[in-house]
Amino acid sequence: MNIDKRFISIALASAFIVAACGGAGTTPIPSQAGEDLSGDIVISGSSTVGPISTGVSELFNEQQPNVAISVDETGTGDGFALFCNDEIDIADASRAIEDDEASACADAGIDYLELSIGLDGIGVITSINNDPALTCLTFADLYALTGPESTGFSTWAAAQDLATELGSSTTLPDAPFTLTAPGEESGTYDFFVEAVIEPIAEERGLAEEEWAARPDYQSSPDDNVIIEGVAGTAENASTLGWVGFAFVENALDRVRALEVDGGEGCVEPNIETIGSGDYPISRPLFIYVNTERAAANEALAAYVDFYLSDGVISEVFQLPTAAYVELPEEEFSATREIWENR
Repeated sequence: MNIDKRFISIALASAFIVAACGGAGTTPIPSQAGEDLSGDIVISGSSTVGPISTGVSELFNEQQPNVAISVDETGTGDGFALFCNDEIDIADASRAIEDDEASACADAGIDYLELSIGLDGIGVITSINNDPALTCLTFADLYALTGPESTGFSTWAAAQDLATELGSSTTLPDAPFTLTAPGEESGTYDFFVEAVIEPIAEERGLAEEEWAARPDYQSSPDDNVIIEGVAGTAENASTLGWVGFAFVENALDRVRALEVDGGEGCVEPNIETIGSGDYPISRPLFIYVNTERAAANEALAAYVDFYLSDGVISEVFQLPTAAYVELPEEEFSATREIWENR
């Protein structure tokens, strides 16, 4: 599944221009109005979006130090479970809310706003010490290695016949195969499955409950644990995994991002290709805000105002630990309008 390129286009400009892309008319943050706030804000969900919300929280606390903000990275699915059980104020999400989750929120009387706040890609990675000839994998290769029909494959070559049957011309190495990736609680898992595995599984006539990754791999909700698993060891460098691109960029001394061919040729994941939508596993990032809690908690409303203020996300994205991609001006303005018209 490719995202509309109009949605994920990006202006790759200087910090000044990027900050200006936020537009005018933002609700002033409370500190600008001379108002001191206190209270609690509880955020949980995506480990990909978590660092963004943490960065925003740190900037917000520079001006509102008496607001206690908790950001917990439980995974998108677990975050939505807490959100729809009315246990948190904001759910960080690396995918859109699913129908069953939206129904759970509706049943619990939880009204919310979906706010797009940035873009990311899913990096398909291997150990930096793996065979340098391995540079690109097709969706067919990825399905053959990570999909439901690959259960039990312990070498790359074991997936060769299936990959070839699916139309791949890649020669997979005759080497041990170790897979480390997010678990089912993760939005990164969900998006990878939706984009890469589901279309092929459906075309092959598998039952919908089988549209999933193979169950026999090392899974973790912690992106850094995934990086360590894929980094491998001197004895085992023949690894594979997937994780948010922001985490890949900060681990290039240990892992290598592979190019991915989603049907239009091999594409390297980087800021430009994710922003343009040419990289085939690109995705939007969200925060979901409980509107009733925002109406009752002045600090929460102020925090979201600040999140969407001119230059705030730009500043967070410029941190060396945050290799995310900004929304284009018109998309960010639409997000802000949704919030301001609540």
